[in-house]
Amino acid sequence: MEDLMTTDACSMPTAERPLRLAEFDALFAATVRKVSRDEHGVRLDLEGDPGLRERVQDLAERETACCSFFTFAIEGSDDKVVVDIAEPQERREILDALADRAERLSA
Repeated sequence: MEDLMTTDACSMPTAERPLRLAEFDALFAATVRKVSRDEHGVRLDLEGDPGLRERVQDLAERETACCSFFTFAIEGSDDKVVVDIAEPQERREILDALADRAERLSA
């Protein structure tokens, strides 16, 4: 995830990066129940309060706006959400860093 915030493909202003990272950290710590990886990407199983899906959708849309190489697919109900995240193979290290962070913070 640190790499996500410093990669040259990210167009987010530098001053905003720590805030976005804190949003991901809070989401991961409070809601991640399972992290799965395969050759296509990462799947996060999330559970939380009502409004979780809307919160995840908002964060994913903002992340995609500055890091367009990410693809988020969000499914589920208001409080149980599955997020599939993919990106081009040449950026796999960024996705792996995101998954590592989710695993660490949700443990």
